[in-house]
Amino acid sequence: DHTTGKVEIVSMNHGFAVDADSLPEGVEETHVSLFDGSNCGIALTGRPVFSVQHHPEASPGPQDSHYLFRRFVNLIRERRGEEALAERA
Repeated sequence: DHTTGKVEIVSMNHGFAVDADSLPEGVEETHVSLFDGSNCGIALTGRPVFSVQHHPEASPGPQDSHYLFRRFVNLIRERRGEEALAERA
């Protein structure tokens, strides 16, 4: 994850990926596979929109991708003017 600098163990099963070189202005690559270098996540710059191309709900490690759900909830809470959930280490 480029935003956290952490490596995650994830469950992936797909035969296609977004070509990072094809991303238009305003879309940034957020996740990259260390196995084959394929794009595994994008976000819209300055917008509350992000996506990953793996199964974060699978949580292969103890808490590998739980932060994505917290990030999503915090985007909603921010939009509502509510306090964000605390980040975990």
